[in-house]
Amino acid sequence: MGKTIAQKIIAAHLVSGDMTPGSEVAIHIDQTLTQDATGTMAYLEFETMGIPRVKTELSVAYVDHNTLQCGFENADDHRYLQTVAAKHGVYFSRPGNGICHQVHLERFGKPGKTLIGSDSHTPTGGGLGMLAFGAGGLDVAVAMGGGAYYITMPKMFKVNLTGKLRPYVTAKDVSLELLRILSVKGGVGAIIEWGGPGIETLSVPERATITNMGTELGATTSIFPSDDVTRTFLKAQGREADFTPLASDPDAQYDRIIHIDLSTLKPLIACPHSPDNVATVESLKGVKVDQVCIGSCTNSSLVDMRKVAAMLKGKTIAPGVSLSISPGSKQVLTMLAQSGDLVSILASGARVLECACGPCIGMGFSPNSGGVSLRTFNRNFLGRSGTKDGQVYLVSPETAAASALTGYITDPTTLEPIAPVALPDAFHIDDSAVLAPAADGSTVEVLRGPNIKEFPQSKAFSDTLEAKAVLKVGDNITTDHIMPAGAKILPYRSNIPKLSQFCFEVCDPTFPERAKAAGDGMIIGGSNYGQGSSREHAALVPMYLGIRCVLAKSFARIHVANLINAGILPLTFADPQDYEELQQDHVLEISHILSSMETGVFTVLDKTTGKAISANCQLSKRQQKILLSGGLLNYTKEGGQ
Repeated sequence: MGKTIAQKIIAAHLVSGDMTPGSEVAIHIDQTLTQDATGTMAYLEFETMGIPRVKTELSVAYVDHNTLQCGFENADDHRYLQTVAAKHGVYFSRPGNGICHQVHLERFGKPGKTLIGSDSHTPTGGGLGMLAFGAGGLDVAVAMGGGAYYITMPKMFKVNLTGKLRPYVTAKDVSLELLRILSVKGGVGAIIEWGGPGIETLSVPERATITNMGTELGATTSIFPSDDVTRTFLKAQGREADFTPLASDPDAQYDRIIHIDLSTLKPLIACPHSPDNVATVESLKGVKVDQVCIGSCTNSSLVDMRKVAAMLKGKTIAPGVSLSISPGSKQVLTMLAQSGDLVSILASGARVLECACGPCIGMGFSPNSGGVSLRTFNRNFLGRSGTKDGQVYLVSPETAAASALTGYITDPTTLEPIAPVALPDAFHIDDSAVLAPAADGSTVEVLRGPNIKEFPQSKAFSDTLEAKAVLKVGDNITTDHIMPAGAKILPYRSNIPKLSQFCFEVCDPTFPERAKAAGDGMIIGGSNYGQGSSREHAALVPMYLGIRCVLAKSFARIHVANLINAGILPLTFADPQDYEELQQDHVLEISHILSSMETGVFTVLDKTTGKAISANCQLSKRQQKILLSGGLLNYTKEGGQ
């Protein structure tokens, strides 16, 4: 039987395991990336392992999240990252050089290589034919140290594209269409491969938009073939030597095949507060818009920006609209300036922000109270914008620009067409903002600021756990609910004690105090618990606050791995109806934990009511050892592989 693209790459990088879906496999990792919101903790973890030099082909530390320096904290973290990278063999992308996924696509990504990053949108690299995974920082640290990356072998989905996108219909609309079909849970446990004759019409940046948004499906990752389109992009970046052709076998088998005719798609929009709450733009015609944000790792490529510039040229944004433009990289910004497109953007009344994540993570440019904000981003979770009652919609750059000009949600196909915008034959190449590591790291002093605190210590499991149900939450709880981002909180990502004060702030501001008072605690969750970001802080902080177990209907892939890495037991209800029985503040007991880890079947006794329920947790031998060691860091220090 033939192989899919992903199966071929996994087979070529397989360290151990059986490639049967549902089995655990260990994969050798070629490249890693970190960003500053998660990277500081990842490098603190790497230092704890005592390994002098990274063992990957390439590791890059990016600064793109915490670029708003309102105090010493972010600047200190950036200084730490630059020095720790120089010491341990990691390239350092300076603040202002761009968003990690955009820069990595431009300058470092290689078809057929494996990549993990401490950011959930690392699958963006799949647009270039990479097998790229979002992961917790500790998993990235282990990979930098030469360790394998462990995942449950996914199922394989195929999306066949036919036809060609009509003017003003975009790759973002393709992503939203698949979210409409599958939902934010529909890709869980699967790798999504894109194929069919329609992919020939999509450039690498367009493909990257689609693989970026695959994260919102809950997919393990997404990938496109590496073909002539890929070669053309790499040649324009001066990297044609990095090209490798990749395609699935004609007789490859898929667990599900989805067909999308590009020529039938219309401009789409994701309504508050979920990426899968999709409608047509025309159905919301006339809704007043207060703010528009164009950028993010999803839609900040040169072509995206040039299309926006063409739409804005000679026009002025509506008086009631505030428009921000965030180019994805220094390369993009430089070429906009060279072509004159930046002048068109500025003349329209837009505010040009630096080449960083910015508003996407609530780092500035929050909407007004109750304001309608159209964003070309990948997430519109409640409160993520920095305004708790902000009404955030996800759209393409073309829909965003059209709506900024009219002041209302506007279908761009109702406007005059612009001339086609294509990739340049050659991009402007300037890698001066990427600093190479020191040849001899032993001479480098790592500089730490006072905001950097020690990695928190977790506890190993004994055979019985008695814990209070400190919190009960519903379905689709995101990592933004658990550990919010934003300008107020992100500077403390290297300070777990301070960060803990904000845990579950969106759901229950009293949670941190109550969790600490409980001693050992548990959380009861609904389905798809922990969706969204790869931030391991959504596991580390609850662990610091005493959470020993999360009992949910189902989990998002990265978060369940982060829970195990943090030494927290992730259980799922054997019967989801039992979720209704357990209540906050009840005292729960799990006995015979050691034997239950072997069988995968646990009994949870509600000591408040006397009712016993069944729960499941299928753990590999390695995961059992991690929990019994009190987390992945302890396990690794003890010599575990």
